[in-house]
Amino acid sequence: MIKDARSELAQGEYSAVQSAIPHLSQPELLEARNKLMQALQVSQQPREIITLFFTHLQGIVGIQGLRFHFVHDETLNLGREAVHHCDYRLTVADAYLGEIVFSRSKRLAEDELALLESLLAHLVYPLRNALRYQDAIALALQDPLTGLGNRIALDKALHQELQLAERYDQDLSLLMIDIDHFKLINDKHGHSRGDQVLREVAGRIQAVCRESDITFRYGGEEFVVLLRKTGASGALIIAERLRQEIAKLRFGEDGESFATTVSIGVGSRGRDKEKVDAIFERADKALYYAKAKGRNCIINLQAAN
Repeated sequence: MIKDARSELAQGEYSAVQSAIPHLSQPELLEARNKLMQALQVSQQPREIITLFFTHLQGIVGIQGLRFHFVHDETLNLGREAVHHCDYRLTVADAYLGEIVFSRSKRLAEDELALLESLLAHLVYPLRNALRYQDAIALALQDPLTGLGNRIALDKALHQELQLAERYDQDLSLLMIDIDHFKLINDKHGHSRGDQVLREVAGRIQAVCRESDITFRYGGEEFVVLLRKTGASGALIIAERLRQEIAKLRFGEDGESFATTVSIGVGSRGRDKEKVDAIFERADKALYYAKAKGRNCIINLQAAN
């Protein structure tokens, strides 16, 4: 059964628990509660806050396992799942935070449940603040029109993915995608229709790419896709699939409907150590050649190793 902790926990209202927990005296319980409250203030990472809460809870109530289901369908499992469960739905100020499940091999007594619920009151506000912080960070890295990562997110991802590729000697490729004759679309059909084209092209890029790929709007009508563990040949296959699928899109009314195409430049990591700029510049130069060649095509520039 899931208990809704909204009215008690959101307002932080609980009675003092006269604990019958044999291993903790009242002074020790008060000290443990204070340490828990202090620990939950040191992080803005939701997963870390839940982990800290579980660590302190083990010494107070003897919880053996914890599962937290976040709003965005992410689940965090800690410890070892046991036979007996106690579930709570966490809500604060009408904001749903997630669902938390505690487990223990021995059933929780009523006084232990009361103590557990009073400790949950210390979790909800730090957790809410951390979730809000993460949402704000995500928005700062997101293009508002398409929902893809923005240029700041691209810069971060490029450095991180190249470091990983070099550390594990893995392939890494980058696609630069440009919508052909986009200015003509805006001039002829209006900026509202142009925004629709950008959104639908972005959606088609996400639909075609794999879950491991990372997509960005670089600016204007240009998009970038980072292809993890993908060499030049694999990148060309994905690029061609993107080119074909985007060409199938139709915009406008039946009488004035139009299609659009894209040009794509491909750059792949060479085996010699190189900077992020080198891969990016190869893809950018390849895109320039694709547009000069007549558009609606793909050009790949290999690294000179």
